[in-house]
Amino acid sequence: MAEPERVVLRRLAVFAGAFSLAAASAVATSREIPPSQVLDGLSSLVAKSLVATEVDASVTHYRLLDTMRAYVLEKLDERGEREPLARRHAEYYRDVFERAEAEWNARPTAEWLADYGWRINNLRAALDWAFSPGGDAIIGVALATAAVPLWMHLPLMDECRSRVNQALAVLGAEPSQDAPRRMKLYAALATSLIYTRGQAPETVEAWSGALAAAEQLDDTEHRLHTLYGLWNCRATSGDVAAAMDFARRFHCLTVERSHADVLMGDRMLGSMLHFSGEQAAARHHLETMLDGFVPPVHRTATMRHQFDQRIVARALLARVCWMQGFPDQATTLAATALEHALATDHENAVCYSLVEGACPVALFTGDFALAKRLVSLLLDRSARQGLTTWQVIGLSFEGELLIRCGDTAVGLGRLRTAVEAVNERRLLLRLPALLGVLAEGCVLAGRVSEAAAAIEQALAASERTGIRWCHPELLRIKGQIAQLDGDGSGRTRAEEAFGQALELSRHQGSLAWQLRAAMSLARLWAREGRSREARELVRAIFEIFTEGFQTRDLLEARALIDPAVPRGAWRQRDP
Repeated sequence: MAEPERVVLRRLAVFAGAFSLAAASAVATSREIPPSQVLDGLSSLVAKSLVATEVDASVTHYRLLDTMRAYVLEKLDERGEREPLARRHAEYYRDVFERAEAEWNARPTAEWLADYGWRINNLRAALDWAFSPGGDAIIGVALATAAVPLWMHLPLMDECRSRVNQALAVLGAEPSQDAPRRMKLYAALATSLIYTRGQAPETVEAWSGALAAAEQLDDTEHRLHTLYGLWNCRATSGDVAAAMDFARRFHCLTVERSHADVLMGDRMLGSMLHFSGEQAAARHHLETMLDGFVPPVHRTATMRHQFDQRIVARALLARVCWMQGFPDQATTLAATALEHALATDHENAVCYSLVEGACPVALFTGDFALAKRLVSLLLDRSARQGLTTWQVIGLSFEGELLIRCGDTAVGLGRLRTAVEAVNERRLLLRLPALLGVLAEGCVLAGRVSEAAAAIEQALAASERTGIRWCHPELLRIKGQIAQLDGDGSGRTRAEEAFGQALELSRHQGSLAWQLRAAMSLARLWAREGRSREARELVRAIFEIFTEGFQTRDLLEARALIDPAVPRGAWRQRDP
């Protein structure tokens, strides 16, 4: 083997995994080895099977075999050549990913990923060197900032968080130090924390750091990013009033911005209105968003346009439709959102559609076979990418499903673990409803005192946070528990709780909760010989429905109205 060929082989060892001809030329070329010799040397090494080739979409990638790379790296170290080559390698990939960051705004996702996703091992190697004691941390900061879109889309949230923390540590505490990169890094850190650690204090700190940098730069685009992030923090942590304030600030800031951002504000407001119990207003904002939405021309690497926001809006609208008494529409919307998310192959989009739409709607409607498949999908996809926040919520769904299907002991174990994790990660938007399901499970297990404690905690959390969407159902569960009380006041307290549930569900425009509350009250009356009143109470609400007659609640309502009517005698009516 000629000496120039040996030199090229040694220099190629700096690459981790696949590399391109352009990368080989950029790193291996020097004053004594011109580009033509690099090309000739690479061709000869391929012919000798010392370098493997891979063809992907008509593009040739090269790779040193692992054993050969390990051997040649030793030779590099013996000659003291590794450090200058590692610097050249890191500089090359800094330039590559800065170009990738610039292109992310304009290129189709699949095309962009095909160009840059396969380079991840060299990205990691470059960062390892840059942040090492002998490396160049400034290159590391630039490379970590530029790599954020790739981490976000794959998604590699733990890796993103770790590398961004390294970069921020280099920048230090001085706010004026590289404010544009600091702003992007803080936003990326906050996003990655949401998916891996929930709404921990450092998540809010990261978004606050991003907002401070955006304000310093007078950067409206990143103000929107950070307002969205702070909205998400407050919403997820159960502070509905603060979340609504951030949503309104976002909406106001979009007046002179793109139409997509204006509609994003509608989606944010619709979400908060739903969880606060204002279903008609929530539906208006969500439908406004869906009716007018056009995917933005320019995407962003952080949360706001990380994936098609119609997925999120449809998932939320599915919940609203179920509550308003349209189970079939809810099922269709949830399925459409999931189908769209799966087509994008974006893990966060898939998990979001499952958490907000598909899983809860399947549980609401009583389609437990479907719910089992969906919950398994959520747990699998979130585990695959280390998206632990989605896993916690998936665990809560799994616990509920087990209880609904009769495995109460195991289901309660899952729910207790989920409650602990929800509190630890401050995912308090989920807490009131989760405690309500826990209370129902405790009743089935004969643990009445624990059930009573859980439902009181749920109601208190709902009042404290403003998370009122499930409050009627919590009151109904409270009434169910009161009936089990041994003293004489249990019946009176149960009727009072059922009445409150009926009144509040009417006020919220939640026909689904209204039907459940009416059925619980009707069963109480029927046991006292007031069967006719019971039937008429349920019938009056049942007859408002125009669809969903094969869902669990409506089948139970039909049986309460007239148990003698054959199942097939009830016909679905067109809306």
